[in-house]
Amino acid sequence: MFLRMIGRMYQVQRPSRSEFVPIRTLNYHVRVWGEPAPQRPALVMVHGWMDVAASYQFVVDALSHDHYVIAPDWRGYGLTDAGGVDNFWFPDYLADLDFLLDHYAPQGPVNLVGHSMGGNVVMLYAGARPERVHRLINLEGFGMPATRAEQAPGRYAKWMDELKALRRGELELKSYDSVAGVAQRLMKTNPRLGADKANWLAPHWACERSAGRWHIMGHPAHKVSNAQLYRLDEVLELYRRISMPLLAVEASDSSLDRWWKGKYTLEQYHERLQAVPQVQIARVEDAGHMIHHDQPEALAQLIERFIA
Repeated sequence: MFLRMIGRMYQVQRPSRSEFVPIRTLNYHVRVWGEPAPQRPALVMVHGWMDVAASYQFVVDALSHDHYVIAPDWRGYGLTDAGGVDNFWFPDYLADLDFLLDHYAPQGPVNLVGHSMGGNVVMLYAGARPERVHRLINLEGFGMPATRAEQAPGRYAKWMDELKALRRGELELKSYDSVAGVAQRLMKTNPRLGADKANWLAPHWACERSAGRWHIMGHPAHKVSNAQLYRLDEVLELYRRISMPLLAVEASDSSLDRWWKGKYTLEQYHERLQAVPQVQIARVEDAGHMIHHDQPEALAQLIERFIA
């Protein structure tokens, strides 16, 4: 079965090039498609938790026009190292993005796309730096359930316990005996993902290390809980400062009920979006959370229509 899968490989239409850029204390890996053009904002696409920049390849191929596309591997993912840390702080993603835009788009605002965790990053960033964003697209970056101050002691204790678990090696990511095994894992996680795309993604999502084992290119410290609570009042204040138009894209197969078991719903997310001055909500049919894998053509059409 693995041999048959390996023979079916997605054919890239628009190859990317890899660049390494010094961002703060890290050497950031960035995938770039196309070339900058006068009077045309760059299209910056940032990935989610346990994903990589290469995941946007299918959407880039589906775009009907050539665009200058910039997609980084977040710190501790893909080919960007983690900088020796044992946990990650959400504000660092905003600062990394700000430095990245200083490098690639110092002259004007960009069209900014983020998926899942990356969608949450771009929403907060657009509220903090509205002058740097021309159009904002959030792909299933729903945020998290509101928290209460009395949860803080337990959250800090959990954070410290997980740091110790990480040190003991208890949070290590699963490894696989072959790249085909990685592809199988991708398809198990997302049944809509075809074998051709899974086979192409697998060597971008994992790498071969000792004893021929394939390891996911995501630092296990990403599994450590955030020490700080999710402050909804702060989030909504940032949402109110989003002055550019926002396109909030959702998949027909909503993940929120599965994730939060009623603690946070799609209706509550829509209520939060009312804080954004200019927002459109779009739904993509026959898609799950990995919407950029499931329906890249439909997503590419939405993006191009919105930024035109």
